[in-house]
Amino acid sequence: METNFDVTKSYSANYAQATLFRNVYIWMTLALVITALTSLLVAESPKVIYAIATNQVLFYGLILGELALVWILSANINRFSFATATFMFIAYSILNGVTMSFIFMIYTTSSIALTFFVTAGTFGAMALYGTITKKDLSSWGNILIMALIGLIIASVANWFIKSEMMYWIITYIGVIIFVGLTAYDAQKIKNNLREYGYEINETTQKIALMGALSLYLDFVNLFLYLLRILGSRK
Repeated sequence: METNFDVTKSYSANYAQATLFRNVYIWMTLALVITALTSLLVAESPKVIYAIATNQVLFYGLILGELALVWILSANINRFSFATATFMFIAYSILNGVTMSFIFMIYTTSSIALTFFVTAGTFGAMALYGTITKKDLSSWGNILIMALIGLIIASVANWFIKSEMMYWIITYIGVIIFVGLTAYDAQKIKNNLREYGYEINETTQKIALMGALSLYLDFVNLFLYLLRILGSRK
C-alpha cells in the first residue's frame, strides 16, 4: 500500500523532472538569443567584421576557441560547478555569435529570418517526436555520430577540392543528420532526466545544461545547413 510519504516523494520527483526538462529548453533558447544578438551587434560593426575577416589568426582563433570550450565543458562537466558550466555555455554562445555574424554579409536578412523560422519549425517537430515517441531511438545514436564524422571529413576534403556537387550532397546530408540528432537528443535528455532527475541539485542541473547544449548545437547546425539551401545571397 502506498503511503503519504511515497506519494509525496513521487510528486516531488515528477516536479523536479518537469522543472529540469523545462529548464533545458529555456537555457537552449536563451543561448540562441545570446548568439543572435551577438551576431547582429558584430554585423553592424564594420570595424569588427573587417578585423576578423582580415586577420586569419583571430578568425581561426575564434573557431578553435569555440571547439575548445565545447570539448572542455563536455569532458569536465562533473568537475565544474554549475555556475562555471553555465558561464562557459554563455561564453560559447557569444563566440558562436561572433563567428556567425558573417552570414549577414553573405545572405539577405529576409532569407536568414525565413530560414530561422523553418529551422524552428523543423526542430520543434523533431524534438517533440523524440520526446513523445515510444519508439527507442537509441540505435540512431551510433549511426548518426558515424555519419556526422563522415560529414566532417567530407567537408574538410571539399574545402580543398571545391566541388559544387559535393557541396550540395554534404548540405542535404547535413540537414538529415541534424534532423535525426534533434529527435535522438530530445529522447536521450528525457530518459536521462527520468533516470537521474529525482531532485533539483547541482548534478541534475548540470545534466539539464548539457542537454541544452546538445539541442543548441543541433539547432545551430541545422540552421546553417538549411541556410545554404534557403538563403538568398546578396
